Amino acid sequence: MATLEKIITDAVVATLKRRDEDDVIKIGVSARHVHLSKKDLYALFGEGYELHKKKELMGGQFAAEECVTIVSPNLRSIEKVRILGPLRKQSQIEISRTDTFKLKNSPPVRPSGQLKGAAPMAIVGPKGSIFLNECCIIANRHIHLPPYLADKYGLKDNDLVDVEVETGKPTRFFDVQVRVDESFTPEMHIDTDDANACSLKTGDVIKIITKK
Repeated sequence: MATLEKIITDAVVATLKRRDEDDVIKIGVSARHVHLSKKDLYALFGEGYELHKKKELMGGQFAAEECVTIVSPNLRSIEKVRILGPLRKQSQIEISRTDTFKLKNSPPVRPSGQLKGAAPMAIVGPKGSIFLNECCIIANRHIHLPPYLADKYGLKDNDLVDVEVETGKPTRFFDVQVRVDESFTPEMHIDTDDANACSLKTGDVIKIITKK
C-alpha cells in the first residue's frame, strides 16, 4: 500500500512532467487560408451569415466548414480555400510561394495584419464576390508563446529568434518573429513550402536559439 509521502511525491513528479510537456514548442504547418471581416463575410455568403466551426485551433481561432475561391488579377484561381474564424476587422489571405506560381502574383512576406502594400485578390463565395486591393500575403515564420514561457526564454512580443529543427532535414530558421499572448499555446507556424522543404510536419519539435 502506497504511503502518503509516495502519493505526494508521485503527484508532484506527474505535475512537473506535464508542465515540461506543455513547455515543448511544436511545429504547426499552416496551409493557405482566408480571414474575413463581417462585411466581407456577408458579401460572400449573405447578410447575417455565421461561420460554422470545423476544428478548434490555438488562441480561440477555428477552421470553418466554409471555403471560398481566390482569384488573382490575372484571373488565375484556387478553389476550396478554407476560412479561419473568428471574424476580423480586415480581411486577409495567406498563401505560400508555390501558390503564387499558379496565381501569377507576388505578395510580400509579412506578419499577419500588416497589409499595406499587400497583393490584390478577389474572393468568390456562394452569394457574391469581392475585390480587395491590399489583402494577400505570404505569412512570415512566427512563434506563438504564452507569457510564462516567453519569460522563461527572456523574450517579449515581436522579438526575433533563430530556431533549430532536428527532425526531418535538420534546419535553422533565422529571424523568426515571437508573438506573446495569454491565449496562445506554444507553437511555431510555418507554411507548406517550409514544411515540405525541410520534411517537417505538424507536431515536430523545435528549439529556440535566442539572439545575443
